[in-house]
Parts: sequence; C-alpha cells; structure tokens
Amino acid sequence: MENTHSFTFLTILIFFVLPFSFAQLLPSETMAVFRFQRILEYPSVLNGWNRWTNFCYIPPSQSLKIVCSGNHVIELTVIGNKGSPYPSKVFSISSQTLSSNFSIDSLFTTLSKLSSLKVLSLVSLGLWGPLPAKINRFSSLQVLNISLTSSNFIYGKIPLQIYSLTSIQSLIFHDNLFNGSVPDLSSLTVLEELDLGCNILGPEFPSLGNKLVSLVLRNNSFHSSINSELQSFDQLQRLDISFNQLVGPIPSLLFSLPSIQYLDLAGNKLSGALPMNTSCRNGLNFMDLSHNLLIGGLPPCVCSNSSDRIVLYSWNCLSSGDSKYQHSNSFCHVEALAAVMPSKQKETSKTKLGLLLGIVGGIVGSLVACMMLIWVIVRSLGKKNEGNSRSQKSVIEKTSVRISPRLGTESRHMSQAMRLGALGLPPYHAFTLEELEEATNNFEPSNLMGEGSQGQLYKGWLSDGSVVVVRCLKLKQRHALKILKQQMEVISKLRHRHLVSILGHCFVTYEESPNATDTIFLVFEYVSNGTLRSHLTERRKQEMLKWPQRLAAATGIARGIQFLHTRIVPGVLRNNFNIKNILLDENLTAKISDYKLPRPFINKITTVGSESPFNGAELDDLDNTGHGDKEDVYQLGVILLEIITGNPITSQTELDVLKLKLERGLAEGPKKLRGETDPSIRGTFAYESLKTAVEITKNCLSEDIGERPSIEDVLWNLQYSAQVQDGWTNSENLSTHS
Repeated sequence: MENTHSFTFLTILIFFVLPFSFAQLLPSETMAVFRFQRILEYPSVLNGWNRWTNFCYIPPSQSLKIVCSGNHVIELTVIGNKGSPYPSKVFSISSQTLSSNFSIDSLFTTLSKLSSLKVLSLVSLGLWGPLPAKINRFSSLQVLNISLTSSNFIYGKIPLQIYSLTSIQSLIFHDNLFNGSVPDLSSLTVLEELDLGCNILGPEFPSLGNKLVSLVLRNNSFHSSINSELQSFDQLQRLDISFNQLVGPIPSLLFSLPSIQYLDLAGNKLSGALPMNTSCRNGLNFMDLSHNLLIGGLPPCVCSNSSDRIVLYSWNCLSSGDSKYQHSNSFCHVEALAAVMPSKQKETSKTKLGLLLGIVGGIVGSLVACMMLIWVIVRSLGKKNEGNSRSQKSVIEKTSVRISPRLGTESRHMSQAMRLGALGLPPYHAFTLEELEEATNNFEPSNLMGEGSQGQLYKGWLSDGSVVVVRCLKLKQRHALKILKQQMEVISKLRHRHLVSILGHCFVTYEESPNATDTIFLVFEYVSNGTLRSHLTERRKQEMLKWPQRLAAATGIARGIQFLHTRIVPGVLRNNFNIKNILLDENLTAKISDYKLPRPFINKITTVGSESPFNGAELDDLDNTGHGDKEDVYQLGVILLEIITGNPITSQTELDVLKLKLERGLAEGPKKLRGETDPSIRGTFAYESLKTAVEITKNCLSEDIGERPSIEDVLWNLQYSAQVQDGWTNSENLSTHS
C-alpha cells in the first residue's frame, strides 16, 4: 500500500513539475519575448503576460501561436488588429502603423535572441521601416512571412544578407514597398515558396534556386526577358509573373515543366509566336497569356479550353479565337519593337527629335516675335476698353465669391463627393402638411405603399411632377420632436447618388392635447426599378444582371456606405443593410433605401426603416463597442455573396454554406470557383475580376471583427475588380451585357 501511495505521489509530482522544469524558456529568451511585446507597443493579442506566464504552454489561437522545443521558441506567429490601409498605404501609413518610436532594427535584434526560431509570421502589427541586414542572424529560420495581410510597410531594398538564410523554405514579402533589384537567391537551395508579389522590384528577372514549388512575382516592375533558368525548375507547380513589363518570347518549355499546374503570364509585353509543337503537361489546369503581344496561332494544347484546363489569351494579336478580343498584328509589332528597343537607340531617337523640335522652335519663335509687335500696337489702342473689362470682371468675381457661403459653417464637413452626390436632386425643402396632403391626395389609401413598424409609406406627386415617397412616423416621446428640429441640418445632408435621399420633412405638433402624439413626415425620392434582389432572381434572360452590372451595383453600395461612415459628421453606423433594401433606378444605379439617421437621432429617435422606430436605446449600447462600421461591412459581405452566387440568403446556415463553397473555390482553382457562381453570369466575367470580388467578400464575412476590411478597402477592391473587367471586355461586349 505504501508503495502504491508513493507511486501515485510520484506520478502527480511528474505531472505538475515536468512541464515547468523541461518546457520553461531560457532566461534570455524569456526576456526577449517580453521585450518583443514592448517594442510592438503592447498589442491586445499579447496582453496578460506577466512573470508567471509560461510561454510554451499558451494555448494556440488564430491570433497567437508560440511553439517551443526544449528551452527554445521555434515558432512565433502573431496576428494583431491593425487595419489594412490597402491600396493607399503610402498615404495613410501613419494611422495604420506603429508609432514613430518603433524601431524595426530593435525588433529584429530582439527576435534574433530566439536562437532556434524556425517560423516567424508577423501579421497586422503595423510594422514599418527597411528590413535590417541583421536578418542574416536567423540561421535556423525556415518560414518568414511579412506580407500585405500583415498590414506591414517594409520598404527599401531587400538586404543582400537574405542569401544567408540557408534553411529558409518559405519567404513571403507579398504587398510591401520593397524596391530595386532582387538579390541573388540561387544559394537558397531548399527554398520552395517565394512570394514577392505587389512590390516595386525590378528591372531584372531574379536569379533563383531550382527547388521552388511556388513562385509569385506579380505586380512588380520587372522589365527583362523571362529567365531561361526556369526551364529547369522540375518541382515548380505555380508560376505567377503577371502584370510586369517582361519582354521577349515565352520559353515554350514552361508549358511542359514536370510539375507545373498554374501559369499566369498576363499583363506583360511578351512577344513572338509559340512553336506549334509546344506540348503542355497534363496537370497544367490554368494558364493566362492575356494582355501580351503574342502573334500567330496557338499550339493545340494551349488554344483549347476543356473541363480540365482553363486558358485565357485575349488581347494579343493571335489568329486563334475570337478576333473581337485580339489586337491587330501591326499593334503588336509596334509595341514589341518599342518594348525591346535598346536604350541607346531610344536616346538617339530622342536626340533626333530634340533637333527637329529645335528647328521648329526657331521658326515658331520668329513668328511669336512678329505677333508680339502686333499685340503691343493693339494693346495701346484698347487701353480704354480694358478699364471697362476690369470692372465687369470685378463684378463677376464678387458674384462668384458670394455663392460659396450658402454652404454655411457645415461645409467643412462636406466633401466634394457629397456635393456631387446631390446633383440631380431638388433642394432640401421643409414641406407644409397641406403640400403633402395635396401630393398624396389627402393620404388616399390607394397611394399607401406599405405599413408596419417602419411607419406608413405613401406614394405622392409634387407640384413639379416629381414622384416621392412620404413616410409618416409617430414620435413616442414628447421631447423627440425638439431633438429632431435641432438636427434637421444634418438630415438634410443625407443626399448621395447611392442613397435613397431625403428630400424634405414636415413636423406636425398637437399642442392642445398632452397625450397627443407628434408626427414627422419624411419625404424621400422615389426609385422605380425594383430591388436588387428581384433583379437577381428574374428568370427572363434579357433582364438578368450580368457581371459588369452586378459589379457596378456592388461598387455603388460600397460608395453609399462609405458616404454614411465618413462623409457625414457624426458618422452613420450599424445600418443593418439587406439586399431587399437596395433599390435600382432606371439606369440600374444602386441606391440604399434603409439606413439610420445620424447618431444624435439614435439616442432618442430611430433608424430610417428600422424594425423598431424611435426606440434606439439598445442600438446605443451596441455602438459603445466601436465596431459599428465593421458590422456594416459584414452586411455588405452578405449582399456581395448573394450578388456572386445569385442565391437568396435567409438563414445563417445558408450563409455559411455559400461562404464555404466560395472559399473552397478559391482554394481549388478557377474551374471550381467559376462553378460556384450564378450560372447566368458565367462567361460574362474575367476570372481575376471575379476572384478579387470573392476574396474581399470572404474577408468581409470574417468571424473576427478585427480582420474585416474597412469600407475603403472594400471599395478599392471592387473598383480594381471593375478595372480588370473593363480590360477584359471590349466596348461592344460591354454594351451587349448592358
């Protein structure tokens, strides 16, 4: 029995003591982790650390992962909550990064104390500055990820010392501000993944190790031929060098690399003809050759789309495919010649052009001298008239100056976008009850459009013939009317191209009865072309919205939300957007019909079209979280999901299923993603345009509020998607789908 008790005690002792005796970090590494927390200015994800914290036993999460081996940290992944300012990060860097006290040099000095570190991923922490040369101290590092998803701003040249990372297998610097030439990376013999996309690197194609599995160099400034060494990359599965300025022929062996699956060469100046005997690997399921300067025909394995392979080759000068989507041969010859013209030849051309301009300039100068002499004579004769002109000009200038004060003191809060958004609408007007009675034929029941918690809606016709919607709302609190009157100037600013704008109001007060209910009538513009939801479900093919139209509607909705968030003071948040409340006018312009009144109204009043009008106490509590804008972004994500799939979403389960399908489509490739879209838009979109829209939709629907993009990010991505679409669709095709 005594032995049994001893064994039990020993077991308990081992259970409690061993983790702390064997998994405690070395004192130097513990100090380094605390210093790391301090340098990053104590981000919330690292809160709660103290001297008793056992870093090796912190449960891993989406935001933080620390893995230890022995007494050393071998993996450090930190995801902060800095918002991504993409795409204009150069201009908004100060609001998205760590403070001016931050030192990236100190950060990497501290991290180098983790002598056995193998995985380093720093996400959404707002890092900024040039990558220090002491990166060579990380001799054990296998994965280094500092990319756009990190909202980091690493700029300058990639240090030459990067070649010292001989153990590195994955190097991701995607979407930073690196510039200049890429160092020779051929010595990194175990490097399998390299992503330098969306920087400013170039002009020479980098020298790389041939063990790469994935190589992404898209959206840089490479201006050379494709490195012929790529033809020996036997393990390469993914190659994306799109949207650079690469010139010369495409090495035909790229299509038959032993492992190649994805090949994107679009948006360069690659020229010449592919040999007709070019062979393609069976596993190559996606290739994009579009927007280059290729001529002639395409090899049989390239020119045919199939269920197993997607091929894009529009906007070259090819004889294959539909000529509507190809340039003329002369276009490609001229552009290819300009792209590869030696710099000396260009300089000679400039010299000749300068000489010619000099001769022409001399002739023009002589003519100007003669004209000056004539002008002096005419000017002396016209001095008297000049005085009159001056006085007239003075009157005009004074008149124009008087126009601007009409905007009042609030004009400083109104952007040019706001003023332009109100174009086409009549001036805001305080209606009388008589005017509204005349407009609605004394609120004739036949003009009643709807009734419920949102109040009664009547269709009406103003004296100028314009059609309006009049909403009748009863005020539950006697002091609410006074607050409303104080805030009508703010309400009058709610006018934008992508909002169902408020045109005016009317107050009705019943002073004679203490129990009577005050009434407010809000007058809105009338939008006649139905809801966006109905346009997505209309089965008549000629009336179904195609991808360009859906993209335009989505962009319009984002612009309307941006206006509510940023162009009104205070911002209008937590609007509970729904696709059924997005209306389309006769030009298919999207207009948001359901949004809140500005915050002073929420405290005492209601939302425009809310489920519980004039009862906003619970909304006030929600606003204290500070995430109202991100909740609106989530609702926009739901709308985007319906736009892409065409499926109505009536439950959280349906939302989760559709979101999962799109995520799988992104992961599995173009064929799968295309198959998850609304069948009525297939064939009307550029894949890159769709992919961009799907990616931002997925981000909008993130469960983690901190990971959702800002409305500016959403708007930029939708605009980029539209630009890609415009480049893919010629004007004739666009008019057909419109």
